[in-house]
Amino acid sequence: MMTREIPPIYENILETIGRTPMVRLNALAKDIPGEVYAKVEYFNPGHSTKDRMALKMVEDAERDGRLKPGGTIIECTSGNTGMGLALAAVIKGYRLICTMSDKQSKEKMDVLRALGAEIHVCPTNVAPDHPDSYYSVARRLNSEIANSFFPNQYDNLSNRQAHYESTGPEIWEQTKGRITHFVVGVGTGGTISGVAQYLKEKNPDIQIWGIDTYGSVFKKYHETGEFDTQEIYGYITEGIGEDILPKNVDFSLIDRFEKVTDRDGALAARELARREGMLLGYSCGSAFQGLRQLKHLLPADAVTVVLFHDHGSRYVGKIYNDDWMRERGFLREEWKTLGEAVQGRAARPLVTIFPEEPINNAIVQFKRFGISQLPVHDGSSYVGSLTESHVITALTSGDGGIEQLVRTVMGKPFPVLPATSSLLDGVHAMGEAFNALIVQAADGDHIVSKHDLLAQLA
Repeated sequence: MMTREIPPIYENILETIGRTPMVRLNALAKDIPGEVYAKVEYFNPGHSTKDRMALKMVEDAERDGRLKPGGTIIECTSGNTGMGLALAAVIKGYRLICTMSDKQSKEKMDVLRALGAEIHVCPTNVAPDHPDSYYSVARRLNSEIANSFFPNQYDNLSNRQAHYESTGPEIWEQTKGRITHFVVGVGTGGTISGVAQYLKEKNPDIQIWGIDTYGSVFKKYHETGEFDTQEIYGYITEGIGEDILPKNVDFSLIDRFEKVTDRDGALAARELARREGMLLGYSCGSAFQGLRQLKHLLPADAVTVVLFHDHGSRYVGKIYNDDWMRERGFLREEWKTLGEAVQGRAARPLVTIFPEEPINNAIVQFKRFGISQLPVHDGSSYVGSLTESHVITALTSGDGGIEQLVRTVMGKPFPVLPATSSLLDGVHAMGEAFNALIVQAADGDHIVSKHDLLAQLA
C-alpha cells in the first residue's frame, strides 16, 4: 500500500491553495496514444483552479496599494474566480461584489452568496461594451464605490503569473519533466499562458493545446489574426471561450486551438464521472473532448496532461440533470432510431422511378404524392436519385425538355441504412450531398428526408 505524507496544520484556508494531485486516466484513455493524466484542480479549497490566481491578484493589489484595508473587491466572473476571491475576502476582511452573466448555474450563485458575496446578474447576449454586460457593470460599480478594487481577471497579468509560479512547476515536477502535451480550456487565458510559459522554458517542444467553444473568437483569431465578430454567438458551455481578447491570453505560446460543441462537452463530463469517478465541471468535459478530437496527432510515447478546472457540484442542475440535458437534445442514448422515425408508414409504399422513364413522369409523381425526391430503381437495386433540383436543371439546359430520360439527369443513389441506425447516423450519411436517405425496415423500404430527420431531433 502506498504511503502518503500527512499534510501539516495550516493557519487558514488560503494556505491550502495549490499542490493539487495528478491522476492517471484509465477507462476513457484506452484509445488515446501514450499516457494521459489529469491535473485535478477541484482539490483547491474553492474547488477550482481559479483559487490560485484570485489570491495572487488580491495579494499583488495589497502590496502595491490598489487594495486597502476595509476595501471592496468587485469582479466580473463566471463563478470560479468569484469563489477564490470570496475565500480571500472572508479571511482578509473585504467586501465582495460579483457580476455574473445569466447563463451561469444557480449553484454557483448560491455558493457565492453563502460566502457573503453580493451578486449582480447581467444578460449574456449583449456586447462586451454594452452598459448591461457583466464587464461594464463591474467597471461602473468600481467607479461608484469608494475604496474599491476591480481585479479584472481578463487583463490582470497576476492571473497568468499565478500559474507560472505554481501550476506550471507542479505539472513539471509531477511528470518528472516527461510531459509532451498540455491540454486546457481557455477563458481568461491565465491558466494556459502561465503554464505554457513555464513548461516551454523547460522544454520548448512541449505542445500547448487550447480548447475553445463554438461562439468564441479564440480559434479563428489564433489561426488568422482576424477578430471576426461573425464567430460570436451565444453558447451554453461555462468557463471557456470569449467574445473579447483578454490580455492574459498569450497566443504565441499556444500551438493549437480546438473547438468543442456544447453537447459534446456536457456528455464528456458525464462520462468522466461514470467511468473515471471524477465529478467535474462543464469545461472539464470540453477539455477532455478536445483531447479526444486531437488524439490522432499524439505520438505513441506522448505524456499528456489535461487540466480539469473545477468540480461538478456547481453543475448538478445542468449537465448532471437529465431533464436539463433532455431539453437540449444532449442525451445521446435517448435519440430515436431510423426505424422509429418511419413507424406507421407501412400503408405508404415507397414511390420510385425507373431510369428509362422520361422526367415528365417524375414531375407527375412529385405532384401526385406531394414529394420532392424519388429513388431511381432498375428493378433490382437503387441506381440513382432524382430531386426537384435535378429536374429543374434538366429543363433549363435545353437538352430535350421533359422527354429526357431519368438516367441522363439523375444523381447518385440515396444512402441506404438499416432501421436500427440512429437519427444521428442518418444525418451523417446524408451530409451535404443528399437531402434524403432510404431506411430498410421490416415492413419495406422507406424514404426519409433531411427535413424529417431534423424534425425528429428537435
